[in-house]
Amino acid sequence: MKTDQEHRWLPLLLAAGLLLAAGPARAERPLLPGIGAEDRREAVPAAEAPWRSLSRVQTSLGGRCTGVLVAPDRVATAAHCLLNRARRPLPESSLHVLFGYERGTFQSHAAVRAIAADPAYDPALPAQAIARDWAVLTLAAPAPSGVVPVPLLDREPQPGEAAMLGGYSQDRAQILTADRACRILGTAAAPGGPLLVHDCAATRGTSGTALFVRDGGGWAVAGIGVAAGQGAGQETGRRNFAVPAASLRRAVGVFAPSRQP
Repeated sequence: MKTDQEHRWLPLLLAAGLLLAAGPARAERPLLPGIGAEDRREAVPAAEAPWRSLSRVQTSLGGRCTGVLVAPDRVATAAHCLLNRARRPLPESSLHVLFGYERGTFQSHAAVRAIAADPAYDPALPAQAIARDWAVLTLAAPAPSGVVPVPLLDREPQPGEAAMLGGYSQDRAQILTADRACRILGTAAAPGGPLLVHDCAATRGTSGTALFVRDGGGWAVAGIGVAAGQGAGQETGRRNFAVPAASLRRAVGVFAPSRQP
């Protein structure tokens, strides 16, 4: 049975739009979903915690998303970031993970050895598959020592809990920007499982990024950003969606590092 809270978000969820991978930049400034009238995003240092765990996930076709290192050799992202124009999965050889990316330079490049995703995810029906829209990339080698993983949250985040979300947004694709003043709003029932609802500014290019919360004195990944609610940032307020960390846990495996301060 759906809770009152889940019913509250249902209209937005039914009309949610995927935060699709960013494509080539256009001359005009596009109207981006998930930001709203108050843009709280600001540039953040890619070498500091927890932002150093984020990566730019690129495809050989030019698509760009964001990912997060959740174990020494595992990067979590959104499944829809790994599709070609015909909405078919790309092979591992077409994917590139760039840590410390800024203005065309990066700290390190990682090749992808394997991809794990929800076997029930159907890219032909993205609106019905939002709750399954996750992927875990196994890197060909562990990330460099300076790139510290952030673990998946092992509890359910609470409504009102402080959160942060950053990534390589379409309109600021060359730098890492983040909303550091947002909150968890609750959960929404969706086909295939629950989604986290949050009010962090998130738009195209930030798909697959981490929804960070504090846990045990450090940072943890509460979820993976996947979609923006219709009307986000307008009269209904900013309401965006993330796949909960629990959905990815089996693919990531057992990993419990020390928390990043």
